[in-house]
Amino acid sequence: MHPPISPALPQPGRSSRSRLSMTLLALAAMATGAAHAGEVYGGLGIPGVMIGYAHPLSATTTIRADYASLGSRSDTSTEEGINYAVKAKVNRLGLFADWFVTQSNFRLTGGITSNQMKVDLTGGSTGSTVTIGNNSYTLGANDRFNVHVKFPSTTPYLGIGWGHQQAEKGWGFNADLGASFGKAKVTTELTGTLATRVSQADVDAETAELRDGVGKVRAIPQLSLGVSYRF
Repeated sequence: MHPPISPALPQPGRSSRSRLSMTLLALAAMATGAAHAGEVYGGLGIPGVMIGYAHPLSATTTIRADYASLGSRSDTSTEEGINYAVKAKVNRLGLFADWFVTQSNFRLTGGITSNQMKVDLTGGSTGSTVTIGNNSYTLGANDRFNVHVKFPSTTPYLGIGWGHQQAEKGWGFNADLGASFGKAKVTTELTGTLATRVSQADVDAETAELRDGVGKVRAIPQLSLGVSYRF
């Protein structure tokens, strides 16, 4: 009587080990290639100081993310006959896709931006006379006509540029010209005794004039130059 024959367990042969080795080598090569494909970049211009990261998906397509900021700024301005103290804050986070239409570094860019862009104007000073709507008012200690201009928190972006093309590691140059599209929102506020002295008709008239001016801004431009390093 012959002993029962146990089913033979498959043993990894040379071909199996070879395929496994080739697969591991391919995965390692892909991981290494991905690790060296990235690019960090910085820039300066509008909308401020910029830092970002770009990653090529193919020879013709790159995706990018960057953060730009002008910080907070103070200035003075005159709008509709009223002198304003101006405080502005400009911060922007963007996610972009670049399409290289030729073999050069020239590209078309589309994307979306998340914005913190607002301008606050404090109108008038104690003892000054301002015209609001169709009437003039002398300002007391706490009397101010304030204007708030705020751009949308999320806007689409379209532009053209140069750089971020897939290439050998090392230093590079980049430039962007484009805009984020969105209409500014304008609101007004009266403080002190102006809140009771100024008629709603005058407030509405002054607000309408401001919206015809500042409120007509429908795009946030980008014009920037920078350098990059691919690793």
